[in-house]
Amino acid sequence: MILLKNGTFIHWQTLEFEEVDLLVEEGNGGKIVINPEIELTAGARIIDCKGRYITRSFACGHHHVYSALARGMGAPKKNPENFNEILQYIWWTLDKALDLEMVRYSALVTAIACAKNGVTFTVDHHASPNAVKGSLETIASAFEEVGVGHLLCYEITDRDGMDIARQGLEESAAYLGKKQGLVGLHASFTVGNETLKQAVQLAKQTSSGIHMHVAEAPSDQEHCQATYGNRVIERFADAGVLQFPKSILGHCLHLSEHERGLVAGSPVWIVQNMESNLNNSVGFFNSNGLGNRIMMGTDGMHSDMLRSAKSAFFAGHNFDSINYSETYRRFRNVHNYLHENSFTGDSDNNLVVLNYDSPTPLTANNFLGHFLFGIESRHVQHVISNGKQIIQDGNIITVNESEILLESGKQAIRLWERMK
Repeated sequence: MILLKNGTFIHWQTLEFEEVDLLVEEGNGGKIVINPEIELTAGARIIDCKGRYITRSFACGHHHVYSALARGMGAPKKNPENFNEILQYIWWTLDKALDLEMVRYSALVTAIACAKNGVTFTVDHHASPNAVKGSLETIASAFEEVGVGHLLCYEITDRDGMDIARQGLEESAAYLGKKQGLVGLHASFTVGNETLKQAVQLAKQTSSGIHMHVAEAPSDQEHCQATYGNRVIERFADAGVLQFPKSILGHCLHLSEHERGLVAGSPVWIVQNMESNLNNSVGFFNSNGLGNRIMMGTDGMHSDMLRSAKSAFFAGHNFDSINYSETYRRFRNVHNYLHENSFTGDSDNNLVVLNYDSPTPLTANNFLGHFLFGIESRHVQHVISNGKQIIQDGNIITVNESEILLESGKQAIRLWERMK
């Protein structure tokens, strides 16, 4: 057990401030006890939090471990002129070059980055078409080594041939037989009807859901209408994707009013990824007509959810119905998604201690202003995941970060060579 003494606890749902000692139980599903009786604290490790703020740690609703070794890589063979060419000449070139060792170090550095940014749970959407078998277990093992919770899926797609699509289905089925996860699909324009049907069947059999990109660019809709005679959400509704409360639809930028109504009338969740949309010049997220089940992700751009929230607000308030409170609600909505669907690894004993050096008072009344304009990942001092401390004074303490970064650099060079 850990005893956080003399801290200011910010209740993540009500934003109530309370001066507390906080006892943190270890283990998946562990609880926290505010101002515990003295006998309960026997044997607890004490962390002095005087002048610090304690609150629920953060979670990421959509990530891509496979992109972790892309930073600094060389230019693509062709300068992409549209979104489909960005995929073809950058991300699909990269994911085909991955092997399991690269996947392992991609997952390790992603988990470390998450932890240092106060993120203790990550929903990931993975692709490595020439290293499918064992890829999800490789990622899970790396995340658990660091101490970050996870909800994984493999990105099943027909774009590399039906044999690799079959391997994606088999990898998903094998993994879901052992651990919590989702059935991943890439996007409508790379998933044929038979693969879509089998993925939905697998989600039913495993009591899971579908995690996929939806209408990220206009080309997804254009392909769907030309190939299947309807729009993306209509196609997915007919296939049964929208029946699952665990389903996550990524992006959802280019939807008609009718499609928005179908989504809002279903139990599925949406994850917005503002910085990725800006980077790919595919448009701006607009929540109008989509309902309230909207959360936030990074789409592999980075592992900093505070940064994602700020970007969603700064760009979004010009295009979306978003304000201070709505930004915070979406930022925290991933906890509600995980809780409502009974996923484990994101209980109350996941906490972050902030050393927030504000020049102005911080109170319950002005917290949202500080959340958007003040609090940053550099203020993360300690992180507790499932009751176990994984970040101490800004440093990861569960693994040797220096050794991992040294090896990840070697793996990155190997990856870049294979991409040529």
